[in-house]
Amino acid sequence: MAYYTWILAFHVMSFVSWMAMLFYLPRLFIYHREHSDNIAFGEVVQIQEYKLYTYIGVPAMWATILSGSLMLYLNPGIFQSGNWMYVKLFLLAILIAYSFSLNTIRKKLIVEPEYKSGKYFRFYNEVPTLLMIFIVIMVVVKPF
Repeated sequence: MAYYTWILAFHVMSFVSWMAMLFYLPRLFIYHREHSDNIAFGEVVQIQEYKLYTYIGVPAMWATILSGSLMLYLNPGIFQSGNWMYVKLFLLAILIAYSFSLNTIRKKLIVEPEYKSGKYFRFYNEVPTLLMIFIVIMVVVKPF
C-alpha cells in the first residue's frame, strides 16, 4: 500500500482546489449581484463564474470523490475505527449538494441579475467554511 499515501496526497490537493472554488464562487455572486446595473461588469463576472465552476470546481470535486472512494476501497477497515467516517461522509454529501447549488445559482443570476441580495450571498459564502471545519475535525481529531 505504498501508493496509498500518493492517493491521499492527490485527495488532499483535490479537496483544496475544490474548496478554493467553493470559497470564491459565492464571492463572485456578491459582485455579480451588487453590480447588476453594470452590464459589462456582469458579463465579465459571468465568464469568471462559469470558468471557475466548470474548469476548476467540477473536476476538483470529482477528483476528490474518486480519490476518496479509492482510499475507502483500499482501506475498508477505516469504518471500524469509529463513527467519524460516517459523519465525514454525511458532511461530504452536504458539501456536494452545496457545490451543485452554486451552479444553479450561477445560472439563475444570468437570467435574473437581481436574484437574492449581496447579504444573502455573504451568508451563503460561510457554508463551505463551516463544513470544511467539521470535516477536518472528523479526519484529524476523530471525535466519535
